Amino acid sequence: MMQPNKNDNTALKLPVDQFLNYLKSEKQLSLNTQINYRRQLYALISLASELEISNWQNLDSSAVRLLISRSKQTGLQARSLSLRLSALRSFCDWMVKNEQLTANPARGVLNPKLGQHLPKNIDIDEINQLLDIDHNDPLSVRDRTMLEVMYGSGLRLSELVGLNCQELNLVDGEIRVMGKGNKERKLPLGRESIKWIKHWLSMRNFLTPQDDALFISKLGKRISPRNVEKRFAQWGIKQGLSSHVHPHKLRHSFATHMLESSGDLRAVQELLGHADLSTTQVYTHLDFSHLSEVYDSAHPRAKRGK
Repeated sequence: MMQPNKNDNTALKLPVDQFLNYLKSEKQLSLNTQINYRRQLYALISLASELEISNWQNLDSSAVRLLISRSKQTGLQARSLSLRLSALRSFCDWMVKNEQLTANPARGVLNPKLGQHLPKNIDIDEINQLLDIDHNDPLSVRDRTMLEVMYGSGLRLSELVGLNCQELNLVDGEIRVMGKGNKERKLPLGRESIKWIKHWLSMRNFLTPQDDALFISKLGKRISPRNVEKRFAQWGIKQGLSSHVHPHKLRHSFATHMLESSGDLRAVQELLGHADLSTTQVYTHLDFSHLSEVYDSAHPRAKRGK
């Protein structure tokens, strides 16, 4: 009697092909999405065969975890692992719907944690290069003032465009901003920020302001976040920076430079308006050598003999 071939994965492949046909004919998903599902599910068929899982009815949550673990061992990163698990969940949902499974074993398996993407900060030399705008027309002065205030005080984009003239206190060098959750906070303004705000205010009326917004468009209306992003990107190119200039990158650079100079995480947390200190810890990204130097110089038990 002929022995069954351990590498025969027909029982695994047939329902996958039926599912892929369902995605094409009934769900009418894009070709690219169909290709991605096919790639991920066929990879799982191969791994299931290696683990001697002969059919999908034998799949339970522990087997799903094992499949994802083996996928990780092949070099798949967290985002790709999440995509593979998502494809398996959808496939198993379809099998449950078609009464080929009684429950979806992939539903109880958590996605791999994705590393939080941090924008590359702009170094201080390039910040100085970016801010060296010597044009004296109203829009250029406005843009330099926005750049100075955003980098000088670490504002969010929404906070920058939401600023009103009445919230300025140039005598004491302060500004009131409305942050997330309608939480108001006072922030210090640097010398350069104050200087350029005064310069901008002397030109602001040329654009016929329609309300109390500090930063306005050429039509006199409060400037939009999209316009700010566009103008910052243009100045990055004009000033010859090596990387794309985005408002969030300026805020991140502010946080990084402040923490590198002061080492005061709590103060930076207050300046950024973070409710949770852990958010500030993720936002800033001191390299390990710097942290090691701080530890060696500050901790009483850190001195290591040579």
